[in-house]
Amino acid sequence: MKGFSRSEIRFSLCGLNCLLCTMHLGGYCPGCGGGAGNQSCAKARCSMQHRGIQFCWECPEYPCSHYEGFDDADSFVPHSSRQQNIDESCKLGLKDYLSNLEEKRAILDELLYRYNDGRRKTLFAAAVYLLPLEDLRPVMAALNNVPEAASLPVRERALLAAGMLQEKAAVRGVSLKLNKKTKKE
Repeated sequence: MKGFSRSEIRFSLCGLNCLLCTMHLGGYCPGCGGGAGNQSCAKARCSMQHRGIQFCWECPEYPCSHYEGFDDADSFVPHSSRQQNIDESCKLGLKDYLSNLEEKRAILDELLYRYNDGRRKTLFAAAVYLLPLEDLRPVMAALNNVPEAASLPVRERALLAAGMLQEKAAVRGVSLKLNKKTKKE
């Protein structure tokens, strides 16, 4: 959006983790307020009208009508954990929250580099986005401790990684599928 910029482009003003978005990974979106390629957004427009607040929850009007139905469907990232992301960033402080987000991004990068068979990008991104580091770290350690993993065909490595992540998600009752918008009748 023209004229809209933010100093923090890894974590959106609405509470989404831009750093873990598949569009951000592919270079198609620079993140919220990151410059060219940034999409028009009602929340960004609102931020500009409210003297450039960096995060919506800093606004005395939050939550406002911009959030009606926002969490009902996902975009390229899960929206279901948006409020949890906000709560965690407020509890930990932005610096520590972003540090955790960077660690998650490193895990996602490794999954995509070593275990992606071309069909698992969305699943891996959703798993890293939705699962806490306390679940992701042991999965990565287990994957790195499978002696024959490096010699397995990429499809088998992908299935191994996907299976371990789905297992952790099932224990937590987390779905790793993005929720699509329902068509209006």
